[in-house]
Amino acid sequence: MIDVTFHGAAREVTGSCHLLRVGSSTVALDFGMFQGHRAEATEKNLSVPFTPAELSAIILSHAHIDHSGRLPLLARLGFDRPVYATPATRDLCEIMLADSAHIQEKDAEFLARRKRSFVAPLYDQRDVARLMRRITAVPLDTPFDPAPGIRATFVEAGHILGSASVILECDDGKARRRVVYSGDIGRRGLPIIRDPEPPRGADVVIMESTYGDRDHPSVAGMADELARVVRDTAARGGRVIIPAFAVGRAQEILYDLHRLSRAAAIPPIPIVLDSPLAIAATNVFSFNREAFDAGEDLIASGDDIFKLDQLEFARDAAASKALNARYGPMIIIAASGMAEAGRILHHLANGAPDSRNTILIVGFQAEHTLGRRIVERRPAIRVFGDEIPLRAEVEVLSGYSAHADRNELREWAGAVAAEAGPKPHVYLVHGEHAAQQAFAQILLSDGFGVTIPDAGSRHLLY
Repeated sequence: MIDVTFHGAAREVTGSCHLLRVGSSTVALDFGMFQGHRAEATEKNLSVPFTPAELSAIILSHAHIDHSGRLPLLARLGFDRPVYATPATRDLCEIMLADSAHIQEKDAEFLARRKRSFVAPLYDQRDVARLMRRITAVPLDTPFDPAPGIRATFVEAGHILGSASVILECDDGKARRRVVYSGDIGRRGLPIIRDPEPPRGADVVIMESTYGDRDHPSVAGMADELARVVRDTAARGGRVIIPAFAVGRAQEILYDLHRLSRAAAIPPIPIVLDSPLAIAATNVFSFNREAFDAGEDLIASGDDIFKLDQLEFARDAAASKALNARYGPMIIIAASGMAEAGRILHHLANGAPDSRNTILIVGFQAEHTLGRRIVERRPAIRVFGDEIPLRAEVEVLSGYSAHADRNELREWAGAVAAEAGPKPHVYLVHGEHAAQQAFAQILLSDGFGVTIPDAGSRHLLY
């Protein structure tokens, strides 16, 4: 028997986890953290819908927390099988999961001090260390056997450094199926990262659909828009406050700021990377240059792509807090990307009431997150339990999204189906209801069979 059960990112965006069963083997595709309303997300994150002993292995598509963030919880529960990832994903997970554990611990302490509530961390640093010992790095385009009856291959997904789609050749002794798990699909032309390379041919595709109902502005125009926002905000004497995923988006923004600074397209104001994780991730990027897009001019030059004269690293809490006492324009890049945790919350609490400032949104904001409420331009936002007036300008540069839009998703699916024969059946995951419904109609019109699975639903693949 070959089947798949969808335990996360089913009719929602976060918490990716899909169990693929082939005969007696069970492999998890990702095991990510749910994000959104604190109480609801906490309940989901604590619920593990299978026993770790069931798993033969885990295959990790990339390091983003909504795909990797609950792996240390499995280690805490006794998981002792291999986790397969690309080398860059392994390196990023080492810092990202440790940071996740740290944030959970600090959030619990903060809430306890404020006497609001106490939520115990899902895991601690020892669990992260246990998990890291299980990760086996496999380069792109190199077949490996995670479990009997399954041969897997990572291919470039073009989403973040090290991200991969996964080809899974499944054989239970009665039937064979070629299953493709898209992971998160990137875009052509993103800074630093190589373009996605869709696998060719599949019987079944488990496919993300985050932006299945909309198109992005051109990637090529984003640097110009970034320059405009910086210039306009600096002219008002304000700050550009950027909630950014510490891995991927922060480095892309730094890269474009470097290019704009070289071209004198922005004023020489301080640029502060205020995130220990983003600083560590930037170092990981520098150690994984082989994963860069060598066709980009700044990369091809051999220069340090993250070295800017006006760039500062706020490595500790004291340096971060000191920013509040400084005057004049500056750019602050801080995690988290959906403004759900981390130092960005302090900058929003201090900066959102000032109309001279700009909050610049450069990534997808899931439902019920603080980032989504900022995008919706609510008159007030809740930070640390307090109501904060939102008077700052809000700019959204969706062209920086590392997720393919509907046309790019359509092209990706078409490339997978380019081989002769019946088109694969597509299971849409990692998307909100409206986006999935809209993209399903596009795929149906292209001749694909489409299912939008419910959370916990199990589907036979032959």
